[in-house]
Amino acid sequence: MKTFFLLLSMSGLVARTGRHHQRYEAGCRLIAGCIPFKHRNPDKGSNENSEKVVEVLMINSSSGPGLLFPKGGWENDETVEEAALREAVEEAGVRGVLMSHGPIMFLSHELCQEFLGHYHFKSKTLQDEFSPEGSCKAAMFALFVNEELETWPEQSIRCRSWLTIPEAYENCRHPWMREALKNGFSKWHENKMTAGEAFPVQFKE
Repeated sequence: MKTFFLLLSMSGLVARTGRHHQRYEAGCRLIAGCIPFKHRNPDKGSNENSEKVVEVLMINSSSGPGLLFPKGGWENDETVEEAALREAVEEAGVRGVLMSHGPIMFLSHELCQEFLGHYHFKSKTLQDEFSPEGSCKAAMFALFVNEELETWPEQSIRCRSWLTIPEAYENCRHPWMREALKNGFSKWHENKMTAGEAFPVQFKE
């Protein structure tokens, strides 16, 4: 099993702004994001053979109710994997590992990480001359968290919450993110657990 790391120095933890490096394809703004996750032991009183509980990390929306997974624009000086990992640091203040099975092609770019799928949505706030209707195409990944930062670029406007998958589904702000959680992440994680595949070392809380 291969792993993909993005190392960012603490001095470089500044959120990117502006859209002059933004990638587009056929009128769609290209987005990269991830579903950060970790495992915790079952609650006391559970069967001793119970599997570890998976939790996903969500952040509040700056524009209304509901919770989100970290995501943002994929820029032309980075790979889509680097963009997803950057957004995890900027918005949620977490670093982690993208795990690999085999290559998947995306825009002539070989994705070797746990690519959950493409998800299409529209956003009025993202309308511009290259995407007049605000159409977006998001590439979502699974990120195994191994570090939670005490400070991060958007901490003044973002709060982090660890939730079980049912809790996350209920609180998710956008339908496309619920789809990514249910039909992307949940099925991927279940298949991985069933196959007995290993995960990286869990960070200590």
